[in-house]
Amino acid sequence: MADQVGSSLGLDKVYLMPSNQPPHVDHKSTIDSKHRVKMLELAVEDNPLLDIEKSELEREGKSYTYETMKILTDKYPDTDFYFIIGGDMVADLPNWYKIDELAQLVHFVGVKRPNYPMESSYPIIWIDVPNMNLSSTDLRKKIAQGCSVNYLLPENVLHYIQEKGLYRDAL
Repeated sequence: MADQVGSSLGLDKVYLMPSNQPPHVDHKSTIDSKHRVKMLELAVEDNPLLDIEKSELEREGKSYTYETMKILTDKYPDTDFYFIIGGDMVADLPNWYKIDELAQLVHFVGVKRPNYPMESSYPIIWIDVPNMNLSSTDLRKKIAQGCSVNYLLPENVLHYIQEKGLYRDAL
């Protein structure tokens, strides 16, 4: 998805940004950040458009997008930042920490998803990408149930998950 959005918008680089402690996720159910970073590294290793932004992992406590983007926009003032989110997350934007300030720092890009409205009180650049109709939650459940996820993940990421025994208790 990130690759397709980056290509559609003609972006020079798309950074994937893992959170240390997402404010909307139960910390107990999140796997260690070292595993999440390793899986991202494996997933992007052959794609020159994609890279990883690790600044949220370097901070303690909850990771708020506004704080991260404030740091990045201050560090790179001549860069236009596009923040890519799934269409399912657009409706939740009003609940984000310092959302009005964040909307001044980034261009939101919403990836269209079936059965989610394309409306927001915030400016959104809507992008169509091929729909896989599969969420990360679905993938974790399939892994926990011992179902095959071949072709749904890069092979090297799948091998890493199996080698480390990740998501076995994701039910």
